[in-house]
Amino acid sequence: MKTLLDHHKFNVVIQRLSHQLLENHPDFANSAIIGIQPRGTLLSDRIVANLNKLLKTKICYGKLDITFYRDDFNSGGQIHIPNKTEIEFSLEDKKVILIDDVLFTGRTVRSAMDALVDFGRPQKVELLTLIDRRYRRELPIQADYVGLVIDSMISQKVKVYWNEKDEKDEVVLIDN
Repeated sequence: MKTLLDHHKFNVVIQRLSHQLLENHPDFANSAIIGIQPRGTLLSDRIVANLNKLLKTKICYGKLDITFYRDDFNSGGQIHIPNKTEIEFSLEDKKVILIDDVLFTGRTVRSAMDALVDFGRPQKVELLTLIDRRYRRELPIQADYVGLVIDSMISQKVKVYWNEKDEKDEVVLIDN
């Protein structure tokens, strides 16, 4: 196991990502943040909290469940337990920032984009991710905002620990 981000670097990266969003969305007047359930919402909660402190204004923020949009929904005999989608505004003509913790194959993001159109047609969709595992993409999807880019083998797993859920903030690379 190798630590990619310790507690201190973890928080620095989240601060940096928040400031990068402010560079491209100065007042968030026509922008919305959507966290992808379940673990992308842990990152989006932190990003939105940082932005609210910096802007002192309310940001359109929602949480998106993609369970029924996944291309593997009916495969493997698994029972998928959906999370709750919480988007109480239209995405019509908004600049949407999708947030997830790890970008790997791109399939989760593709599912999220399919789900988004149920809430209106966004003007633009951007992607923010804490970790980008760039060499295993199956779809032509690339993040606009990235905390850390890593090169890893297919046999390795990236695990993001969140203080709210795991009692620590840390990102590790695990050899299987």
